[in-house]
Amino acid sequence: MSLVINNKAKELEIPGIRQFSNQLIRYPNAINLTIGQPDFPTPDAVKSAAIAAIENNQTGYSHNAGLLELREATSSFFKDTYGFWYDPETEVLITNGASEGIDSIFRAILNIGDEVILPAPIYSAYGSLIEMCGAKVVYLDTTDTDFLPSPERLKALVTAQTKAILFNFPSNPTGVTIPPELMDEIVLILEQHDVFILSDEIYSENTFEGNHYSFASYPQLRNRLFLIHGLSKSHSMTGWRIGFALGPAKYMQHVVKVHLYNAICASLPSQYAGIEALTTCRQVPAVMNVEYIKRLNFIYARLISMGLNVVRPNGAFYIFPSIKKFEMTSFEFATRLLHEGGVAVVPGSTFTKYGEGYIRISYAYAMSELKEGIRRLEQFIARLG
Repeated sequence: MSLVINNKAKELEIPGIRQFSNQLIRYPNAINLTIGQPDFPTPDAVKSAAIAAIENNQTGYSHNAGLLELREATSSFFKDTYGFWYDPETEVLITNGASEGIDSIFRAILNIGDEVILPAPIYSAYGSLIEMCGAKVVYLDTTDTDFLPSPERLKALVTAQTKAILFNFPSNPTGVTIPPELMDEIVLILEQHDVFILSDEIYSENTFEGNHYSFASYPQLRNRLFLIHGLSKSHSMTGWRIGFALGPAKYMQHVVKVHLYNAICASLPSQYAGIEALTTCRQVPAVMNVEYIKRLNFIYARLISMGLNVVRPNGAFYIFPSIKKFEMTSFEFATRLLHEGGVAVVPGSTFTKYGEGYIRISYAYAMSELKEGIRRLEQFIARLG
């Protein structure tokens, strides 16, 4: 008898983001504009809180849902910032990063044969998690609507098999946010269908123009909406792995069960760091955003001057220019750019087939690196003619 690996696991591919960032070891002089990881250090107060927790031997398990103090801080943060409240005892779960929270939610709600609608282009991990549950991904094309979901198209995609719809705004990879008037139209559609809604708002604190609007602000959706968030992007804590999953108590009790069998609980020192981040360090994202906006203004202007078509983002720290006019696949373009131009970006096809013809550039890097990377990109494009 030969041992056999799970077919769905065998079908998984290494994300294009990592495929290109992992190649950099062979190109030590290349400029890396691939990873969505803030280049700022974790705030000192947050680090000190974790160190104090370790020194005080706070290194064991917490409640499976997370420290009540951190759940209370999470609830207070959303109430103070966005005006809605979640019960910290029954509606808030602390996860190992937002990714684990999304995985736990999908595994708690999806059955084989269910369908999940995703606006695309979109972060590729969502689709993989859905398919690992035996469910089907249905993509909502946004490429001809400035990467914003069309309410009419959304309505047309809902079927009897639709179990959930996921939104990620500000978006990875486009940096686009949903304006409030469009969100109102989308909510009118969602009200008409009995489906779960997942709103991944991990980049909400990195909104550069106007205010962030959350689907959780609509009371008519709260009885079937899961809000996903975390500290990785807002407080430059990617490696600390602290995320939040919030939702109705009757569903969250099952999400907590999935989470506990997978991870038991989030890292305890990281949870104490999270309390500090949400209480004394709420101003940190705004400070980082000042620099992100400078970088965005620079890179957007340069891409336009190169003659590239690009939708201006107003959140996250990504920009998604079109390279369709060069008549090559995004993978070929990104490969040649790395090999010939010395710049690593992510091919748009990483973000589903609807990302083909684009590249994603992360500007979560120092301005000096961005300037050199964009200079090399411009030279590469000039050589292409």
